[in-house]
Amino acid sequence: MNRRRVNFGIAVVALLCLLTGASGAAREKEAKPSAAANPAPALLIRNATILTVTHGTLEKADILIKDGKIAAVGSGLKAPADAQVIDASGQFVMPGIIDCHSHIAVDGDVNEGSVSVSSMVNIADVLNSDDPAIYRDLAGGVTAANILHGSANSIGGQTVVIKLRWGQPAAKLPFEGALPGIKFALGENPKRSNFRASGMPDRYPATRLGVEETIRGAFTEARDYKKTWDDYSKRVAAGEKNLIPPRRDLKLEPLVEVLEGKRYVHAHCYREDEILMLLRVAKEFGFRVQTLQHVLEGYKVADEIAAAGTGASTFSDWWAYKLEAYEAIPYNAALMTRRGVVVSVNSDDAAEATHLNQEAAKSMRYGGLTHDEALKLVTLNPAIQLGIEKRVGSIEVGKDADLVIYNRDPLSAYAVVQKTLIDGRVYFDREKDLAGRAALEQEKKELLEKAKKNAEKKADEKKAEGKKPEEKKPEEKAKPPQERTDEGGAR
Repeated sequence: MNRRRVNFGIAVVALLCLLTGASGAAREKEAKPSAAANPAPALLIRNATILTVTHGTLEKADILIKDGKIAAVGSGLKAPADAQVIDASGQFVMPGIIDCHSHIAVDGDVNEGSVSVSSMVNIADVLNSDDPAIYRDLAGGVTAANILHGSANSIGGQTVVIKLRWGQPAAKLPFEGALPGIKFALGENPKRSNFRASGMPDRYPATRLGVEETIRGAFTEARDYKKTWDDYSKRVAAGEKNLIPPRRDLKLEPLVEVLEGKRYVHAHCYREDEILMLLRVAKEFGFRVQTLQHVLEGYKVADEIAAAGTGASTFSDWWAYKLEAYEAIPYNAALMTRRGVVVSVNSDDAAEATHLNQEAAKSMRYGGLTHDEALKLVTLNPAIQLGIEKRVGSIEVGKDADLVIYNRDPLSAYAVVQKTLIDGRVYFDREKDLAGRAALEQEKKELLEKAKKNAEKKADEKKAEGKKPEEKKPEEKAKPPQERTDEGGAR
C-alpha cells in the first residue's frame, strides 16, 4: 500500500473531526439565531392559512406576536412600526410539533444499565445543546421534546421537557415550568431478554414478574421513606428541638415526588398484560401513569387506559421488529382515540422526528381520524400529556409563539417546513439554510485540500530524514450490527 495514502487517510479522519468544529462553527454562525439576528420585539405572519387545531382553519389570516407570545389572530392585523413581517401567502401555519418521546440533545449514553432502579440519575444533567439533531428536528417543525432516559431499567432516570432553542446553552433548553418526569420500562428491555451489558453479570429482574416486583418494591421503600420525612416534619412543626433529620436518599426522592403528584411517569411498554399490570401497581400506590410510551397493544385495553386517565404515546406504524411488537397495528392511534384516550404519535428517533407531521397523517388512512384529530397527535395531545397545554399545542392568544410555516398542508407528503419559530423567534429558515450551503461546501473542500497537502509535506519531510512514515494502526474488527438502540437496546 502507498504509505503516502495511508498518512493522507489519517489526516482525513482527523479532518472529519475538525469539520465538526471549524466547519460546524461556520454552520452555527449561519444557522444559530442571536439577539442581533432577531432584534424585532414584534413579528407579524401575514396572509397564511392558519391551522389553529382548537378553533378550526382560518384562511388568509394573520398572527401577531409580541414578546414571544401570540398577541392576536385574525384578518387584517396591523403590524407595529418596528415589527418584522413574514409574508406567508399560499403557506400554512400550525402549532410547533411536540415530540413526547425523544433522545436527542443527550451528551453520552442514555441508559444507566448497572441497576434496575436508577431514579437518581437525571437527563437534565447531560443535555448537549450542540447536538445537530436539534437543528435537524427544527427543520422538521419540532419545537419541543420530552427527553427520556433509556429503557434498560424497570425504573430509569429523571426526564426533562425542552424547547429546541438551537444556539442557546444547555441551561436554556428546558421548558420553563414543565413538570419533570421519570422513565419506567416494562417487558423485554428491563428484563434483558434481548440485551446484555458487556462484562457484567446477569441482573435482576429477568422476567416480567420480576419487573413488576422491582417497581412495587421501589415504591414500598419510597412510601416508607416519605412517612419517615412526614413524621420528622410534623415533629419539627410541633416545636421539638434537637431533632436529627432522616438521611436523604436520592434514589427514593424522585419516587416520593411521583407519589405526591410532582413528577410524571412515562412508561415504555408493549403488551396488554404489562400495561394492565402497571396501571394496577399505580392504583395500589396512589399515583397516576402520565403516559404509556409505545403502547403497541394499547388498542386491546383502550378502555382501561382511558379510565385511568393515562395518555398513550405511540408509533404510527412500526411492528414485528421484535417479539413483543408482533401484534402492533397501524390502527392503534385511531382506535385508542375513539375510546377516549389522549393519544400522541412520537419519534423515539432523531430522524423520525423530522417528519412527524407525516406520521400523524397516517392515522387518517389507518382509522379515519379527521384532519384536526390527526394534527392533535403531534401538537395539542402531546402538550396535554406533558402538562404544557396552557402554553403550547394550539394557536391561541396568550400562548407561546411556537409555530411552523409549511409550503403546503402539513399533512401532505409534499409539505416542507419553511420556517420554525420558538418564542416568536425564527430558529430555522429554509431559505437561509439553502443559501448557506454553498459556502459550507467550499469551506469543506478547502479544509480537505489543506489536510492533503499537510499530509504530503509531512511524508516528504520524514522521507528526507530517513524515517518511515507512521503506519496506520489496524482497526479493531467491527462489531456486528445490533437492533436499533437509541435507547440502548431500546425499542
